[in-house]
Amino acid sequence: MKLFIAGHQGMVGAALVRRYQREPGVTLALRTRAELDLTSQAAVEAFFAQEKPDTAIIAAAKVGGIHANATYPAEFLSVNLAIAANTIHAAYRHGVKRLLFLGSSCIYPKNAPQPMSEDCLLTGPLEPTNEAYAIAKITGLKLAQFYRKEHGVLFHSAMPTNLYGPGDNYHLQNSHVLPALIRKFQEAKKANSPEVTAWGTGTPRREFLHVDDLADACAFLLRVENPPDWINVGTGTDVTIKELTETVAATTGFAGKVVWDASKPDGPPRKLLDVSRLAKLGWTAKLALKDGLAKTYASFLAEQAAGKLRT
Repeated sequence: MKLFIAGHQGMVGAALVRRYQREPGVTLALRTRAELDLTSQAAVEAFFAQEKPDTAIIAAAKVGGIHANATYPAEFLSVNLAIAANTIHAAYRHGVKRLLFLGSSCIYPKNAPQPMSEDCLLTGPLEPTNEAYAIAKITGLKLAQFYRKEHGVLFHSAMPTNLYGPGDNYHLQNSHVLPALIRKFQEAKKANSPEVTAWGTGTPRREFLHVDDLADACAFLLRVENPPDWINVGTGTDVTIKELTETVAATTGFAGKVVWDASKPDGPPRKLLDVSRLAKLGWTAKLALKDGLAKTYASFLAEQAAGKLRT
C-alpha cells in the first residue's frame, strides 16, 4: 500500500504516521505544508499525478477552539473547504482506490439527541461558534459519499470526537480546551499562582479520544470491506468540563484554586457520540482519559524541553 497522509505533521497526522510506520508493506507518501499547499488545486493535482498513492487519509485541517472558530470563520470555512475539495477530487482523478476523510463531531446539530448517531446529520441548526468549520467538514463528508455513489470509488469518512495527545496546539486562545488547560496549569504551577481562571461554567459535558486510538480506528476502518459512508469514532463516555479541569490540574500537580469565568461561552451543553456502529464492526477505544492525560502531559513536557511545543 502506498499511503498519502494529508497533514502528517499535525497531531492527528503524526499519530497516523506512528501507526503506519509499524505496518509491513506500507510506503508513506508525505509532504510538509511548505512542500505541498493543499489549498492549491494545481499543486494537489500535480502531487497525485506524480506520486499516485493507492490509499489516502485526509487528516489535514485548519483547527481551533471556540475563540479561534468565532474569530476567523471565513478562514476556517475557505481553507477547510479547499483542502477537502482539492484532495478528494484529485484522488478520484488519479486512481486512488481508497480514501478516508476525517471530519469532526461538530458536524452534528447543536441540539442533536445525545448521544449523537450518524443519522442526525443535517437534521437541525449547527452550533454557531463552530458553524464555519462544521460546514466545511460536512461538505468533505458529502463529497466522499457522492464520489463513491457516482463513480464507485471506495471513499468514506470517520467522524472523531474531541481529540488530544502528543503534538497538540497549546496556544492559550486558539487551542482546544484540553491542551489550553494543560498549559494554563503548568504555567500557574511554575509561577506559584494561587488560582487559575477557566472559561465558562464547567457544566458542559465533553468526550475525549486520544489520537493514538483514532489512528488505530482509521487503520481498522481501512480494512473494512464495505464501510458506512461515515461513522463516529469516540469512546462513548464523557465528563464535565469541571471534571476534566480537575483531572488536568491533578495531572500537572497544580494545587491552587480554579475560578470559573461564566462570561465566557460554554458551547453546546453536551457532545457525546453514539459509537455503537463502530463497536459492532469490531473496534472500541483502548486508552482511558486519565491514562491518556498522563501520557499527553509527559509529551507536553518533552516537547517544551525540546523547544518544539506548538503555541
